[in-house]
Amino acid sequence: MEKVMRFTKMQGIGNDYVFVNCLTERVDDPPQLAKIISDRHFGIGSDGLILICPSQKADVRMRIFNADGSEAQMCGNGIRCVAKYVYEHNLAGPGGPFHADGQDQFPASLNIETGRGILEVGLDIGPQDKVRKVCVDMGLPILTPSKIPVNLKGTEVIDEPIQIGEDQLSMTCVSMGNPHAVFFCDDINAIGLERLGPAIENHKLFPERVNAHFVQVQSSKEFTMRTWERGSGLTLACGTGACACAAAAVLTGKCGPKTLAHLPGGDLQLNWPGRQRSIYMTGPAAQVFGGDWTG
Repeated sequence: MEKVMRFTKMQGIGNDYVFVNCLTERVDDPPQLAKIISDRHFGIGSDGLILICPSQKADVRMRIFNADGSEAQMCGNGIRCVAKYVYEHNLAGPGGPFHADGQDQFPASLNIETGRGILEVGLDIGPQDKVRKVCVDMGLPILTPSKIPVNLKGTEVIDEPIQIGEDQLSMTCVSMGNPHAVFFCDDINAIGLERLGPAIENHKLFPERVNAHFVQVQSSKEFTMRTWERGSGLTLACGTGACACAAAAVLTGKCGPKTLAHLPGGDLQLNWPGRQRSIYMTGPAAQVFGGDWTG
């Protein structure tokens, strides 16, 4: 008898994953399944696989596997989708109101265990009891080089020169539970990300590889970004990356604490009130389709 696994395809501003509810389904080899299921020609097609698992510490636990089978610690767009799935499928009773640093308020909340720790999310509930937007307390940005990790000395990596082939670039490094290298530029459309992305991802400075982002700042409240995601390549969006870019923009004096990030797949609202404070990320989550996997 052929084994059948129920799945749901979801996306957060174009960053798409295949989600499996491991409270009812069983996945024996997540890395191998991620590689097969993510293939856009022979599989379902996605940036990776996310498992919604039981947790002894939170409402649920989220595990993320990139399209190449490597496991990631955190995914900002993915966690919004997990929150929507958990609420709309009644996997956990929502908690009370969620306050985003004392400013925006959301009527319901959930706690989700990730590789970054337990993160609290706020839910914006719309008609028919559907989740429209999710705000995530993404925690403190990590700036210490050894904890990002990046093989550089000092207390922070801000506007640090790096040689990529014939290109001399300036980078700011931030971890949001996964490592990010941020590069500011004057014209984001002139950047050859398909060429630079793999070289940055696999540069010797990054022992765990890195996500690479190029950012064009429009104003102190707005920027546009493009992403090369480790293990997945070009993606339409990266939530943790948007948080890292917002932090980098503040650290380099290019933006203020509240910013609107334009990504190829859509927009995210970001708020970093300052050092020793969490970054808050707000954006949509959507279900694309569901089905049975027999591959």
